[in-house]
Amino acid sequence: GCALGFAGVALVVQLGPIQPTPEVLLGAGAALLATFCFGLSAPMMKRATRRIDPLAITGLMHAIAIVFLLPFGAAELPQAQFTPLVLGLVLVLGVGTSGLAFWAHLRIMRHMTPLAAMSPMLFIPVAGVALGHLFLGEPLGAGIYAGGALVLLASVLVSGFNPLRRGAQAAAGTAPP
Repeated sequence: GCALGFAGVALVVQLGPIQPTPEVLLGAGAALLATFCFGLSAPMMKRATRRIDPLAITGLMHAIAIVFLLPFGAAELPQAQFTPLVLGLVLVLGVGTSGLAFWAHLRIMRHMTPLAAMSPMLFIPVAGVALGHLFLGEPLGAGIYAGGALVLLASVLVSGFNPLRRGAQAAAGTAPP
């Protein structure tokens, strides 16, 4: 399942030959470090959700992010324009997408294995490409559709979802209630 997910993401983002410039290598290194840290944190988050409410974890992580990002925002303060539209968009992104999604992710992680709970993260590149098409008019190719299908199949395999197995268990009278 994981291998199919990686292959699907590679198709979606259309990996190809790149020039190994310092900027590309730094960006790739940062992405690899973030992925490594995310993978390392999954078992710890699984343990934490057993003892702490996922909403409390989400709130604390977002408060830490605000404290971390505040100095960078303050550096732009003289020319920053805090219009109602901008503040509304920040609120939607911070609460609507990041906050609610992370809270839901932690609630799922409480009941599943860390690997299964993390499999929806494979959809991030798919969503990014879809939003790029929707809002920026970026073209969609066959690789994006094939990659998206592989990512969906990978999530099904990794999560252990198998409606046929459940149907067979129900017919045999061994399915959980």
